Amino acid sequence: MPQDYPDLLAGLSEPDDAAIWKIDEQRALVATTDFFTPIVDDPYVYGAIAAANSLSDIYAMGGEPFLALNIAAFPPQLPAEIGSEILRGGAEKAQEAGVVIAGGHTIQDKEPKYGLVVLGFVQIDRILTKSGMKPGDVLFLSKPIGSGVITSAVKADRIGEGDLSETIHWMKRLNRDAALLARKYGAKAATDITGFSLLGHAWEMASASGAGIRFYDDAIPLYPQAARLSAEWCFPGGSFDNAEFFGPHVKFDSRIGQERELLLFDPQTSGGLLFAIPSHHVSSCMQEADEKNIPLWKIGEVTSSGIIEVI
Repeated sequence: MPQDYPDLLAGLSEPDDAAIWKIDEQRALVATTDFFTPIVDDPYVYGAIAAANSLSDIYAMGGEPFLALNIAAFPPQLPAEIGSEILRGGAEKAQEAGVVIAGGHTIQDKEPKYGLVVLGFVQIDRILTKSGMKPGDVLFLSKPIGSGVITSAVKADRIGEGDLSETIHWMKRLNRDAALLARKYGAKAATDITGFSLLGHAWEMASASGAGIRFYDDAIPLYPQAARLSAEWCFPGGSFDNAEFFGPHVKFDSRIGQERELLLFDPQTSGGLLFAIPSHHVSSCMQEADEKNIPLWKIGEVTSSGIIEVI
C-alpha cells in the first residue's frame, strides 16, 4: 500500500509516468524504464527514438535525467553491426540529454527490442504529476500527433520510407526544452503522449486531477500526411483499442468526423509533452517559446466538466 512507503512520492497510486523516491527535503530520485520493437528500418534511428522515448518520462515528472542503463533483446542471427548501431543511436541521444549510459543488459529474443532504464533528479517543489491540473489552466503540446498512422502506413506500403523523415525528426526530439518551460511557468501537471494517445493520456490527467479538458480541434498539430492517411482509414490497431477504452469519456463536437476522432486516439511513439500552466503565465510562456524557437502549441484548457471535450 502507498502509505507503507512514505518516501515513495509517485509510483503506486496514480498512473504517473515514473516512480519518485524522496531523498531529502529538497530532492527526489525519478526512475523509469521503457523499450519497444523497431518502428523504423534504420537501426541507428530506432535506437535514438527509443532512447528519446525513455528519457521523456523523466521530463514529464519535472526531472532532469543523469544516468541510464541499456535494455536490449536481439535475435542471435542479427548482424553485430546492426545491434551496435541501435546502441550507438541510444548512446548519442543520451549524450545529447547529458545522460551517461553505464552498461545494461542484453538477452536473446526473436524480435529486436531496445530501450533504457533512466534515473533523474527532481526538486520536490517542482514535481509534475498527472493530478495537478486546475480549472482555468491552459494546455500546451510540444509535438504533433499522428506518428502511429504514419509508421503503420509505411509497414503497409501505403507510403515510402522517405515520407517518414519529418516524423522521425520529431520522434527523435527530446522533450527537454518543453519541460523547462513547463517548470518555469508554473506547471503542476504534465505527461508525455505515447501509446494511449493524446485523448487517452489527457483522460488520465483529467481523472487524476478531478477535472475536465476542452481541446480545440483546429489547434492540435498533425504530422504531414496524417490527416490524409486517416481519411483513407489507415490506422494502427491501437487507435481502435484506445477509442474503445477511452471513448466513453470523450465528447466530440458533431462536426468532427469519425476518422478525425480516431486520429486523436492514435498511439504515439516518443510523443510530445502535454502540460498545463496557469492562464496568467500563458503569454510569457508563448513569447519565450517563440524567442528560443521551442515548438509549442496551445491546444486547450482545463475545465470542471469531468470529461474530455473536443470542439
